[in-house]
Amino acid sequence: MNFELRQVRIGLVLSLLSIFLGFAMGGAFGLNEDAIKNGLKESAEAVRATVYGGDDAAIKATLDKSWSYMKRAHMHLGAIGTAALIQSLLLAFLGVRPWFKRTVSAMLGAGALGYGIFWLLAGQRAPGLGSTGAAKESLAWLAQPSAGLCLLGTLLTLYAVAASLWRKA
Repeated sequence: MNFELRQVRIGLVLSLLSIFLGFAMGGAFGLNEDAIKNGLKESAEAVRATVYGGDDAAIKATLDKSWSYMKRAHMHLGAIGTAALIQSLLLAFLGVRPWFKRTVSAMLGAGALGYGIFWLLAGQRAPGLGSTGAAKESLAWLAQPSAGLCLLGTLLTLYAVAASLWRKA
């Protein structure tokens, strides 16, 4: 079994890193929520006149949504990281080619970590850019491939499970 786990080691490490980062964010929120929110507010205040045109309602809306994105990052890192970890462990036990296990596991781990980081960065960038839409757009290069890796990795894991379960002995 050690040899099989080694085949999915990159995915396991990336998945665990994703989970750890999600837990760390939760701890940071518990310890420093006000400081984090103040940092977001300072970013918005720095561009109050140029980006927001002095519109307090627009600033508040962006800050509220930005904080939601930070919480979303925390949840996505933990949840998708856990899903990637479980799928990587499942792949380790399946009778599929080692390159397939290695590739799919790495896809899952990288996708989980990348997608969670996307939400974190979007939440941090939004106040300075003036909207969460602009923040998401500026990070499409990270969001789309990460989400794609998660989806494709899950589909390939499903294929591997089905192939292993219905393969003739």
